[in-house]
Amino acid sequence: MSVSRDLFLEERRRQVLARVKDAGRVSVAELSQEFGVSEVTIRLDLQALAERNLILRTHGGAVLADTNALEGALAFRQQQQVQEKVRIGQAGAAMVADGDAIALDSSSTALAVAMHVKNHRHLTIVTNSLAIGHEMLDAPGVNLVMSGGQLRREMASLVGIDSFDALRKFNLQIGFFGAHGITVEDGLTDVSAEEAEVKQRLISMCRKVVAVLDATKWGRVGLISFVPIERVDTVITDSHAPAELMDQVRVLGKDILLV
Repeated sequence: MSVSRDLFLEERRRQVLARVKDAGRVSVAELSQEFGVSEVTIRLDLQALAERNLILRTHGGAVLADTNALEGALAFRQQQQVQEKVRIGQAGAAMVADGDAIALDSSSTALAVAMHVKNHRHLTIVTNSLAIGHEMLDAPGVNLVMSGGQLRREMASLVGIDSFDALRKFNLQIGFFGAHGITVEDGLTDVSAEEAEVKQRLISMCRKVVAVLDATKWGRVGLISFVPIERVDTVITDSHAPAELMDQVRVLGKDILLV
């Protein structure tokens, strides 16, 4: 790509961002007509802006990103560290065998695991994630068990620990849990007390607990701890995770799988 084309590209993206800021919400079709380029080109522009955390992609368009407001939103999280989550999801799925019963929380990284177990046979998944439920609609070999509870729209999840009463005798081989942060002192933490309660109930059913989180989560501490590091068996993370913090976890005898 020539320098002039690079400049034109960046100028158009600055103008697209300005349009989102002015309108609050835009559509691909509107931007395509306004800038005189194809919808494919506009989608690439929006994706580039989303990767910089400047906007949030929506179906058919985009809205301006408010990082503080969207921190706990599933749609926002799905746009962060996308390739790392794919690799973490693949590594987590490799730990699951046909016939297993597993837990998946409502995190975007657990959703990545779900996407790679769809072809398993006689697999039982217990989750509070509507997104995972939707993902399993075309997975006939998976028996999906969902908790009841109150809808939490931003995470497409169901919360309320009373809804787990009917599931309390389940014995699950392994559970995969995302987190806002991980430290030795605070264990795995979340920004939502409601989600943390559900994670704790799921963990109580699991023989093995696996944390699935990208490098950005190391050293961060959320509002509430939902499991101490001693209860975690394995951490799956990406190769950019800080070595010093990983060593602190390894000293405790925990396995760390880098992808």
